[in-house]
Order: sequence, then structure tokens, then C-alpha cells
Amino acid sequence: MQDNQRQTLLEELIMKPRHQSGFTLVEIAIVLVIIGLLLGGVLKGQELITQAKIKNVINDLNGVSAAVYAYQDRYRALPGDEKSSIVEARWTGLKGGDGNGVICGTYNGTAAVGAGSGSACSGENESSLLWQHLRSAGLVTGAGSSADAPQNAVGGFTGIQAGAFGMQGHVICSSNLPAKIASSIDAQMDDGSPATGTIRGQAQAALNPAAGGAVPAADSTYVDDGNQIYIICKSI
Repeated sequence: MQDNQRQTLLEELIMKPRHQSGFTLVEIAIVLVIIGLLLGGVLKGQELITQAKIKNVINDLNGVSAAVYAYQDRYRALPGDEKSSIVEARWTGLKGGDGNGVICGTYNGTAAVGAGSGSACSGENESSLLWQHLRSAGLVTGAGSSADAPQNAVGGFTGIQAGAFGMQGHVICSSNLPAKIASSIDAQMDDGSPATGTIRGQAQAALNPAAGGAVPAADSTYVDDGNQIYIICKSI
């Protein structure tokens, strides 16, 4: 090849525009929009799931209250506390309580121990017998032989006991609730404060803890840090 031909080819290569591969601004914008829509859908889905759990726990609290009142209206006694002789005559194989008007035991109890240590409630767990009575009466779902407290929407216990967090009378407690769920339930059904009103709450250090009698600190709040869980109790 002659020198002048080589020179011409070299000049053509230098002057020829280079085609670079890559995304245009429009393509990048489209990708960003799609990512935004996906993230928005995920976040919206998570919010819908949370709202469904809140509604589920609220329904549990209201439903158990209604079941207890229905049992009282039908049998003129508290479920779990109804005298053992009457319960045994009605449902073969089931135990009853002492009939003193107090559902003895704790909301998270599991042992179906009944029958009559009197007003002291010593050694009884009528709060577990309660579930057998309600189930046998067809007022809540489950086998009549089961004394297990039902689980709530987040895997905690839902149960009844006499008094908690400074509230007198019988209360329904629900445990292992994330702060967002606990605070939303308190705000929707009461005053939004864990220390006052007919719904009170306390931060948990372990799963399904005891619901003690002490009133929560006046300055306590629901702390939504993504980790803290709560037990709340509601007056029946």
C-alpha cells in the first residue's frame, strides 16, 4: 500500500465518530421510575400487612370480651371460674373453678388446674380452664379439650387474668406486639398512652412475659425502634 493511501486511511479512522455503548438519560430515567414503583409497592404492601395485624388484634380483644359476656349470659357464671361440679356435669372430662367470681391464674398460663382452693386462688389456673369452657360452649374456635391461650397475629398470647398494670377487674392481654402495632391499637381504642386509660402497655424483655400489677411509669411511651415489643392489656 502506498504511503498516500495509508495516510488517507489513517485520516478517515481519526475523523470517523466512535460509537460508544451505554444507557441514555431516557433509559436511566425509565429504570429509576421502575425501581421507585417497585419500592413503593413493597412499602405499601408492608403497610397493608401491618394494618391487617392491627385489625386482627383489635378483633381478638373485642371478640374475647364478647365471648366472656356471652358465656356469663348463658350460664350465669364466668368461664374458667364456674364451679367444677357444674362444669363436669355439663361437659364430661372438663374441670371447673371455685366459683368465687375471679378468674384465677395468668393470661399466659398453660396448665388446666381447677377446683377449689377457695378465695385465695392458690394453685388454680382458671385462666386456662376459661379457654376450654369457651371452646366447649362454641363461643371461640378450637377443640374443647384445649386449654392453650390462642395466638395473636404476631405469635404472642391472648389471654385473660384478674388485674394488670394498675387496672382492676378482669383484663385481656396480648403479647409480643411491635411498638407500631401496640401504639396504633392504644390510639384507636383508648388514649394512646401506655400508662393510662383502659388499655395499658409495657415494654417486654422476653417473649410472653407476666403482666404485673404495677402501673407503667407516667412518662412511658411506645418506642418504635424496629426491635422493641410490647404487652398490652385491656379492661373487659
